[in-house]
Amino acid sequence: MSTELEIERKFLVEMPDLALLDVRRSAHIRQTYLENGDGGSQRRVRMVTENGTVRYIYTEKVFYTAVTRKETEFDIGREEYERLLERPREGGVPIEKDRICFFYKEQLFELDAYPFSEDLAILELELSRPDQEIVFPPEIKVLREVTGMEEYSNAALALAGAFPDEPVSCG
Repeated sequence: MSTELEIERKFLVEMPDLALLDVRRSAHIRQTYLENGDGGSQRRVRMVTENGTVRYIYTEKVFYTAVTRKETEFDIGREEYERLLERPREGGVPIEKDRICFFYKEQLFELDAYPFSEDLAILELELSRPDQEIVFPPEIKVLREVTGMEEYSNAALALAGAFPDEPVSCG
């Protein structure tokens, strides 16, 4: 089990050509939000498929600011994952995404691509301090920072099935 302070910023970006990035790993994630925990902590479970291997992960977050949170995360078994799925957040819809991890100038970026958009993605970067300078690869076109914007949270994206102000795909 790991518990740590997480400092993270998120950006809405145009989907880049992945062949131009220093991709280190990629995984398919099915993420389901659970009923909130003690003190209003956010709880979720993930089924992560990477290189044919499936992992189940439980995460609990306590938000201090839009950028800073305490995160506790650990692997669980399939039976525990399925048991937890029986207590989803009210109105919660699972979200599917492909996470592509790549390095640029000693920074590990995580790009989340969603099945409802071929053109847009969310780029995340964990930082060592909130005011850390970020250097984006030239292949990444940042449209806007969405850190702390609820409408760009995975829970909101799952429910909407689209990015805000983007038409919902019918196909």
